[in-house]
Amino acid sequence: FRGNTRVEEACEMYTRAANMFKIAKNWSAAGNAFCQAAKLHMQLQSKHDSATSFVDAGNAYKKADPQEAINCLNAAIDIYTDMGRFTIAAKHHITIAEIYEAELVDIEKAIAHYEQAADYYKGEESNRQVGLVEDSANKCLLKVATYAAQLEQYQKAIEIYEQVGTNTMDNPLLKYSAKEYFFKAALCHFIVDELNAKLALEKYEEMFPAFTDSRECKLLKKLLEAHEEQNSEAYTEAV
Repeated sequence: FRGNTRVEEACEMYTRAANMFKIAKNWSAAGNAFCQAAKLHMQLQSKHDSATSFVDAGNAYKKADPQEAINCLNAAIDIYTDMGRFTIAAKHHITIAEIYEAELVDIEKAIAHYEQAADYYKGEESNRQVGLVEDSANKCLLKVATYAAQLEQYQKAIEIYEQVGTNTMDNPLLKYSAKEYFFKAALCHFIVDELNAKLALEKYEEMFPAFTDSRECKLLKKLLEAHEEQNSEAYTEAV
């Protein structure tokens, strides 16, 4: 009859052990103990506590075993999405993306997790913190665009920069950033096709008149002109 009580006690002991391993900087052992606690919490039908323990495990493993950290964070994400907690799930997707960026250097997988985070943030736009959620989604998308451009996936980068630029140009707090996004979109166009870059520039000026007077727009026009005339000196000078 004391089955559940014993499982609860075991959870507590695993958590205490994990915290002591953290103090001793034995990160793998801490991660393992938090994982054991997470599994027992799940046995007790305590989803929130289980997810929290998986996150704690992931944070411990981050310092010793990046792949194991990702496994634990994915386990936490599964629980949070099952509970409908998409904003929290998005934050952990960002953490996974950062591990792929910095530790495992797998940019394709980092992109996938940033995209997933952006999707979850966008799905939460109906709530009261719409501005905050939209800003978080944009940050993730901009990461995707940067890496897409580096991987020469220019069309993907262009679509994101245009989308974020359009989203921000009507926002009084964010509109100053729109010129940067249209500038980057135009640069991606320029790499692919000069005529497309000219047409894109005209479109951005029409959509966002403030872009015309920006340094970014003036630079693009000088670059396009120099490129058309095959004048490398004028191009270098403009840059």
